[in-house]
Amino acid sequence: MPSTEEQRVEAALAAAEGWPGVRAGETIRTVSRPGMTLAVRRRAATVDGLEPALFVHGLGGSSRNWSALMELLAGDVECEALDLPGFGASPPPENGDYSIYGHARAVLRELESAGRGPVHLFGNSLGGAVVTRVAALRPDLVRSLTLVSPALPELPPQCSALPTALLGGPGMSRLLPRLTRASSPGQRARDVLSLCYGDPSRITPEEFSAAKAELERRQSLPYFWDSLTRSARGLVNAYTLGGQQSLWRQAERVMMPTLLVYGGRDRLVSHRVAGRACRAFGAARLVLLPDAGHVAMMEYPELVADAFREFRATPTGRG
Repeated sequence: MPSTEEQRVEAALAAAEGWPGVRAGETIRTVSRPGMTLAVRRRAATVDGLEPALFVHGLGGSSRNWSALMELLAGDVECEALDLPGFGASPPPENGDYSIYGHARAVLRELESAGRGPVHLFGNSLGGAVVTRVAALRPDLVRSLTLVSPALPELPPQCSALPTALLGGPGMSRLLPRLTRASSPGQRARDVLSLCYGDPSRITPEEFSAAKAELERRQSLPYFWDSLTRSARGLVNAYTLGGQQSLWRQAERVMMPTLLVYGGRDRLVSHRVAGRACRAFGAARLVLLPDAGHVAMMEYPELVADAFREFRATPTGRG
């Protein structure tokens, strides 16, 4: 009879094979790491011998959020994107830890086990907080850091970000299914994309279709709401930490070249925090995209790709 771990791997494989939004030139595989099974999306490189890159998505997202950017960077870096535990095609972690440290542990175990480091490490939103922890803890595994609207503590937060923070409240994993029952997956997918895009008219039919299919499938999983609400709670808890555990103090420990990308129309992470981020990271370069929202790598992938190429060509110093 298959062991529990074997059953988890088989379930993850089935999820990966049927996951929506896999573009031509991409593959998804699942890998067993200590205490977890992870799904990894790979974009076929167009040139041999490229330096590796790993991409980490935000709250409620998946590795698919990076597909457009990975396609553009396939001739620059060897692209892989991770589904954090409980998201995308990755099942929940065995220990149920959805804290920032728990998610950082998943990234670290993938980097250590895959032996791809040091990598160009990308993170968006929650993923930006996660990879900041990773870079502070294990600088030997990180070649450079690119943060797109990283979820670093912002006080007071934007009013439009408060509903997202409230996702982590007590009992929300039981309440949310009832609150969202009246709206269709298509409407919920449209609402989420509209919140994340600076200009919702830039949501392509292909992106909407993939987001709707992904949401329909994920909401059928028994752990969907639990992984979402507990990850939101983990992010809020990380905002309250002080001393050496503070995310801002962790950012100050990051000495590798760092590219910061903020959107002028971001309703979840204000571009006003960009100045503090530039001061915190040791060797940071700031790119502000005035018309972008929270997911610039999806909304303006060409601009983000160009910014990374320029940053990579002259990564040191501030600008």
